[in-house]
Amino acid sequence: MSKPTPISGFPEWTPAQRMIEQFVLDRIRSTFELYGFAPLETRSVEPLDQLLRKGETSKEVYVLRRLQADTDGPAGDDSLGLHFDLTVPFARYVLENAGKLQFPFRRYQIQKVWRGERPQEGRYREFLQADIDIVDRDTLPAHYEAEMPLVIGDALRSLPIPPVRIQVNNRKICEGFYRGIGLTDPEAALRAVDRLDRIGPAGVAELLAETAGASEAQAKACLALAEISAPDASFADAVRALGVSDPLLDEGIAELTAVVETAAAHSPGLCVADLRIARGLDYYTGTVYETQMVGYERFGSVCSGGRYDNLASSGSVRFPGVGISIGVTRLLGLLFGADALTVSRSVPTCVLVAVSNEEDRPASNKVAEALRSRGIPTEVSPSAAKFGKQIRHAERRGIPYVWFPGTEGDEVKDIRSGEQIAAAAGEWTPPREDLKPLVS
Repeated sequence: MSKPTPISGFPEWTPAQRMIEQFVLDRIRSTFELYGFAPLETRSVEPLDQLLRKGETSKEVYVLRRLQADTDGPAGDDSLGLHFDLTVPFARYVLENAGKLQFPFRRYQIQKVWRGERPQEGRYREFLQADIDIVDRDTLPAHYEAEMPLVIGDALRSLPIPPVRIQVNNRKICEGFYRGIGLTDPEAALRAVDRLDRIGPAGVAELLAETAGASEAQAKACLALAEISAPDASFADAVRALGVSDPLLDEGIAELTAVVETAAAHSPGLCVADLRIARGLDYYTGTVYETQMVGYERFGSVCSGGRYDNLASSGSVRFPGVGISIGVTRLLGLLFGADALTVSRSVPTCVLVAVSNEEDRPASNKVAEALRSRGIPTEVSPSAAKFGKQIRHAERRGIPYVWFPGTEGDEVKDIRSGEQIAAAAGEWTPPREDLKPLVS
């Protein structure tokens, strides 16, 4: 077999990195469950007409097709695509299972997603997301939009990562403002403003004229709105000072004020009202969120989401929701690239049981079984080499303890300090900090 060629955008972590990832996922999962979210997993594929129904995603969707597909037969696998986020499949799941669910329905979902975009640092074509959503039947109270940042703030604060800042906006503010200044295509204006960080104010002004029919004065007003940012409810005064009025604008201001004030009471400094945040996907209708790690702002958001009212609907029945997603692979990729996360050892093993000779291997296996039965990760030495070589094998892998079975009693050695003591497999317990690898 020739040397394989790496495929960009499909990360494969080392075992040490994978242990860090699992630690992160356990912490996130624990926080989600503390807030009452139940686990869910949906299929990896969805019908293409559903995947392409909302937002500018057509260039990113991977199509599912069999190598020997019957091109003359009825539409089958070639009408399916891999999901690009977890919100669209969740909305479909709610519609299919509405009769079995209790509303409001709170769920979390941790799965891989796929996007056919250009790979770069922190951006991948296959990556892991951790989502939470709350959906209800017909109406969803706005207070759930204020709850989302609290959950994410607690989840990310439980991790050994830099502080985060959640930028929040409300699409109603933008849409109401655009209507108030006379723009007839608010969604086109939103998509243009969403590109502000990438193409700058001049580029957005030009795009507003091309796609939303904005005059020079209207484009200037849109940019003035996008410049408003405040860590508290004072953003509302800045919006009103622009002299634009619209009922939807007032509604959005009230909802965003509640989000900012709720977050400030829970965790001062966690949220900032930033009216340039628009989110490109069309299905958002209310509060939207983007989250940046302090020191990594140039890479953009590592956690985002928003309120959606029409994504899950069937006839006259609607299931409005609000959700937010942590880009786990994105977050970890940035930190791995900066060597900002480490783990104390490259294997879960806490104890290596030495083997004095192959005839005594059953005795070493018995010790290992006794330690494992008490929750101590243990493996048996691969060979009955000299004890010095077995100790070096443990050192290379970061295993802190070596166990020596003996006819007159066992001993365990901390190979970091050199301390060696008598021990019994049914009683000895390592210090808590040594039991599992430590992420820092």
